[in-house]
This record gives sequence, C-alpha cells and structure tokens, in this order.
Amino acid sequence: MNRLAWILVVVVAAAGLAGGYWAGTRKAEQASAPQAAAGATSTAGGKILYYRNPMGLPDTSPVPKKDPMGMDYVPVYQGEAPAPQAPGTVKISPDKMQLLGVRTELAQVRDLRRVVQAVGTIQPNERQLFKVAPRFEGWIEKLYVNTTGQAIGRGQPLMEVYSPELVTAQEEYLIALRGMKEAAAGGADAQAVMQRLADSALRRLRNWEISDEELRTLQRDGKPRQHLAFRSPVNGVVLQKPSVQGMRFMPGDVLFEVADLSSVWMLAEVFEQDLRYARVGQEVDVRVASYPDMALKGKVVFVYPTIDPATRTARVRVELANKGGLLKPAMYGSVEFVAAHPRGKVLAVPDSAVLDSGKRQAVLVRRGEAVFEPRTVKLGMRAEGYSEVTEGLKAGDEVVVRANFLIDAESNLKSALESFGSQPKAAAAHRASGTIQAVDAQGGTVEIEHGPIPTLQWPAMTMEFAAKDKALLAGLKPGQAVEFELTQGKPGEYVIERITASSSAHKGH
Repeated sequence: MNRLAWILVVVVAAAGLAGGYWAGTRKAEQASAPQAAAGATSTAGGKILYYRNPMGLPDTSPVPKKDPMGMDYVPVYQGEAPAPQAPGTVKISPDKMQLLGVRTELAQVRDLRRVVQAVGTIQPNERQLFKVAPRFEGWIEKLYVNTTGQAIGRGQPLMEVYSPELVTAQEEYLIALRGMKEAAAGGADAQAVMQRLADSALRRLRNWEISDEELRTLQRDGKPRQHLAFRSPVNGVVLQKPSVQGMRFMPGDVLFEVADLSSVWMLAEVFEQDLRYARVGQEVDVRVASYPDMALKGKVVFVYPTIDPATRTARVRVELANKGGLLKPAMYGSVEFVAAHPRGKVLAVPDSAVLDSGKRQAVLVRRGEAVFEPRTVKLGMRAEGYSEVTEGLKAGDEVVVRANFLIDAESNLKSALESFGSQPKAAAAHRASGTIQAVDAQGGTVEIEHGPIPTLQWPAMTMEFAAKDKALLAGLKPGQAVEFELTQGKPGEYVIERITASSSAHKGH
C-alpha cells in the first residue's frame, strides 16, 4: 500500500511539472507574438532615414535623441509617409532639386570691402592759383606773355607798365633819401623828419608790391624808372590773360591768372548713399579718359559739406601729383574708393541668396532634407558680391544661393493653389483621456496625466496644456478623470479644444 501511494505521488508531480511547462511555453509564445509582429513592422518599414521631433517641430536628427521634455524622437523609415510639413516651409523633391540646380552656402563671418566709383573733373589746385593785379593805375606798355596756356617760369617777366603814380612815388622816395644825406650834417630833428619821409615813401612802394630788387635798382641808380616789369610768381601756365598791350588798367584789375599745375585736384561727384565711404586722408585710385591705362594714386583732402539738390551728389576733393603735366584742367576722370566695414568682420551671405521684393528682403534657409524656410532678414553693407546680414540669420545657417527664385516661386504657387476656391482647413483634433493633476482656471491652463496618444505618437506622461477658452476649465478639479481633444496651433504647441468629465477612472502609467 505504501508502495502504491508513493507511485501515485510521483505520477501527480510529473503531471504538474508537465502542465507548468506547457503553460509557460504558451505564455511565452503569446508574449513573443506581439514583439515579433512589432519587429516585423519595423523591419518591413525598411531603413531608418532620420528621427523627427515628437512634438511636431520642424527639426530632425540623424541619430536617436530626446527632446527637452525627455520624449524620444520618432524614427522615420524608408517608404513611410513623410511627417506633416511645418508651416511656412516648402519641400522640394530630390529630383526637382537636381533639375533646378539648387546650391547652398553657409552664412559666414567675413571681411567686407566696399568699392565705390565716382566720376569727376580735373581742376587746378586752388592753393596754387595766382592772380597778377596791380594796386595802382597805369597802362600796359609791353607784353612778354601774349597767349593763354603759355608755360612760364618763376620770375619770368609778364609785362611792363607805365604809371604816373608810380613814377611820382619813386621820386618822393629819392627826394627823401637825398634829404637824409643832406640832413646828416644838421641836427637830429632834421634827420628824423627826413627818415620818416623816406620810410613813408618806401612803404607806399612796398604796398604796391614793388620788389626788393626793383627798390635796390632805384636806390643805386638814383632816378625813377618810367616802366615797371611784373613777373610770374610761380612755375606754371597762364590760365587767363585779359591784358592787351596799350590798355589802361585800374587798381585791382586782374591782368594775368597763373596756375602751378605740379599738383591738381580731382573733384569727384559721390552719391549721398555712398558718401560715408569717403574719408579725409583715404588713398584712392584715379583714372582719366585721356590715359585709360595709367593708374594714378590720390588722397582725399576734403569732403564738401553740401549736397547738390539736382544730382543728389556731394563733391569730394582728391589731390593728385601731376608729373609731366599730363593732367589738364577740365579733364574727365573716375575715382575708386575702397572702404572696409567699420566693424571689421561681419555676418554676410552671397548677394544671390537675397530675395528682394522691394518692401522686404528674405533668404531661403535649409531646415532639413529638401525642406526650406523663407526667412526675412535685415541687410547692411553690400560689397564684393556679399550682403551684410544684421538680423534674421546666424553664422552657420545654410542658405540657398542658386535657384532660390524658382523655389520661392514654387512656394508662392503652392500657397495660392491651396487657398484657391477653398476655405482654410481646420486643424486635426487628437483625442485622449487622463486625470487632472492641477487646474489654473484664471490662467487658462490645466495639468493632465494622460495615457498614450497614438495620433501624435506620444507616450503616457504628465503635461500642462492651455485651454482655447478659459470657460472649458470651469468645474474641473484635481483627481478628476477627463476626456479631451487637442489641436496644434504653432509648431510644437497644442491647445485643448474640448474637455469633459469621464465616467471611468484613468489608469496612470
């Protein structure tokens, strides 16, 4: 009997072990079935192309990562439908990009040098202009220089004049000199009187610009000269010669105008928007039409303080050396100003990247694989094929520099077709359920511990949402189970459109 009982115990134990093994095997098969199915789905999806933001923001990542809330980025597999396009962006297929010839460059910090060109004319250096104008009345007895434009040397005679006033002044001076000699034997008072007379006559002659050489000749010869020679004050050319032999002249009449052309001025007309690039002391390049292959160097010596209201230009004075006298007054020429940016290196993009409508300037920024975002920018200095960007971009942003007009046109066309003959589509609603953790009816926000939201591919978590209308939160309390609907406003921002109390309690995660 004992032997039989022992056998029964062994049989029952074996049966129990076999049953447990069979049940465990079935559960393992059932548990692994969904995993296998999930793995098959992932495998069927193909190669992972990239990972997208779980909140719908228009940024992607080539590697797995988490967003600031700790949510995993969602993998996008080859062959899957693309994620919804972010508002304000345009997506171009790779084939179309290749057909359009799209090319991009990075916005970089660089040196900008602005080259400003202006036209002008050669003019005499006003500091080296001289006019011959006698200070007494007389007649021109003889002209030594008879033509305008004649080259003359310093000290060369220009003309001889006769003046009764000049002859009388010379005689008075000679009488005073003789009186001083005769008064030498007399008293000191007589000498002093004659000295004052001689000094007065000498000052009169000097005031009439009688040279020291002429005065020494007068003192040596002891007799007045009937004719006085006027000589050139500089080496130069005769610009004006209104004098004619035999003519009468009055004090102050200009008989000759002489210019020293060893240095000349270029008076350049610079447009007011370019005036800031012309600075006193700046070296410039000058070319004249008469000698197009000859490069000249000049220096800005003055910027005129007024603007011509007709041409909207200001004059800039450039001083040039005139070796060989090649530069003639009234010659046409051009000036090239090269100015660096006052702040040194600045953020800039190629000019071809800028879409200028006249009212605003924009660039197309690459946001991902074949996704572009039009972005308004503020521009500064333009130079050497680049435009300074003061607002709207940062260094490293990738901008379209070729075919951007075609992309912009396609973006505008898509926008027009989407809105043509139809009303704007309502934002998609996402349904979920959860438990209220906190309510701020005054601020219009509610914190909800919700379950997974499949349409957004969100896992279960606790989040704070804003209500579209504060009245939706009336009567809600913490701990209350609710059902609600979300819609997307801005990228990554979801608001509650509807929320109601739920009859069943939400199971937390």
